[in-house]
Amino acid sequence: FSRRYVAGGQCKSTAKLDGKVVIITGANTGIGKETARDLARRGKVIVACRDIAKGDAAASEIRAETGNQQVIVKKLDLADTKSIREFAENFLAEEKELHILINNAGVMLCPYSKTADGFEMHLGVNHLGHFLLTFLLLERLKQSAPARIVNVSSLAHHGGRIRFHDLHGEKSYNRGLAYCHSKLANVLFTRELARRLQGKSQREQSTKVTANSLHPGSVRSELVRHSFVMTWLWKMFSFFLKTPWEGAQTSVYCAVAEELDSVTGQYFSDCQPAYVSPRGRDDDTAKKLWSVSCELLGIQWD
Repeated sequence: FSRRYVAGGQCKSTAKLDGKVVIITGANTGIGKETARDLARRGKVIVACRDIAKGDAAASEIRAETGNQQVIVKKLDLADTKSIREFAENFLAEEKELHILINNAGVMLCPYSKTADGFEMHLGVNHLGHFLLTFLLLERLKQSAPARIVNVSSLAHHGGRIRFHDLHGEKSYNRGLAYCHSKLANVLFTRELARRLQGKSQREQSTKVTANSLHPGSVRSELVRHSFVMTWLWKMFSFFLKTPWEGAQTSVYCAVAEELDSVTGQYFSDCQPAYVSPRGRDDDTAKKLWSVSCELLGIQWD
């Protein structure tokens, strides 16, 4: 058992993104920051994050290292739909194209709390926030096609279920399970989004926008900060955890690998297709989650 085994797959693609625009949510720390660092060597990167000070620090470090001045920080709070709409509005006013959207930001193991709109925090940030963001940016992705949507999920989706009777955990709440549920929602959203983007019949054009999800691996990151036990375990077993750079490899792979040009609706781990739980392959649940999400967000997305 060696360090190389832990490190997992690496993205070998040298694809350049000249003239292309990438948005990465939560790119001020951890996997998101390493994803931004890699993609900044290839093209223009927009770092979308809640903490502007941290975002600026990350961006200036990346600009200095890559020599790419087109690493731009924009405020985005996924726990507030007003912030998501403002971000999208500003982006659409400033940028004529969008080629890659990486929905990377996430919260994990939060004590019970709600977003500005009254959604349970894991579901609200990890699923609904990214669902709304993708909805608001989708036309621009279609206009810029070929384009890609990459949703960072987790192996934890295996432990999740979509509890339609108690989506916001008001009847019962377990922060570990709440995280799992939200990561399953990422997989189901990706599946249904890919299906819709492919065109429902032969007559309908496929949009040339792909959507894939992934498990980055168990990574040494700040994601476990809400749990003393997990923080301690992470320290104890850090040898068996990926570095943020290693954890970013599958995100980068899904964003740039040439062989994935027309691959959509898949789930990856270590830069290769991976096993999805039966719940993650349930099309009926995916469709129902879609309509419930639209209802909660007050949008129509056909």
